[in-house]
Amino acid sequence: MIRKGRENYYLDIAETILTRGTCLRRNFGAVIVNNDQIISSGYTGAPRGRKNCIESSSCLREQLNVPKGERYELCRSVHAEANAIIHASRNDMMGGTLYLAGKNYKTLTYVRDALPCDMCKRLIINSGLARVIVRNNSRDFAEINVNFWVDLDESLMLQKDGY
Repeated sequence: MIRKGRENYYLDIAETILTRGTCLRRNFGAVIVNNDQIISSGYTGAPRGRKNCIESSSCLREQLNVPKGERYELCRSVHAEANAIIHASRNDMMGGTLYLAGKNYKTLTYVRDALPCDMCKRLIINSGLARVIVRNNSRDFAEINVNFWVDLDESLMLQKDGY
């Protein structure tokens, strides 16, 4: 038996977690790991106690044909990354890694080249996490150094462009 690499081991766990998701568009699973120890996990879903999209059989963003990455205020779900961060202590996350896997609800295909949204990027930065590993398929993944997001501040670019 060939031993699975650490990244794909944790990405497999994130992929299992995404199966609890309740979004009718895309479901993600997130696992926060530090010193080879799982600290926290989260999946895409409505806030506790609220009806989720699967239960209501409707998605407002889907009905309005809102493109991926836009109008998150219309979404009922809390993102997997945010849920994982909410359930962890910052001290436990400092210098850790967030593993993220996503699948399309209808096709069950991987969400390729997925990145956390701008709000989740800010949460990740403030949490003290050092890396984000995102699954592209069952073997391949991308690694992001969180300091890259600190240095590349898209909100400053928007200000320069007059927004």
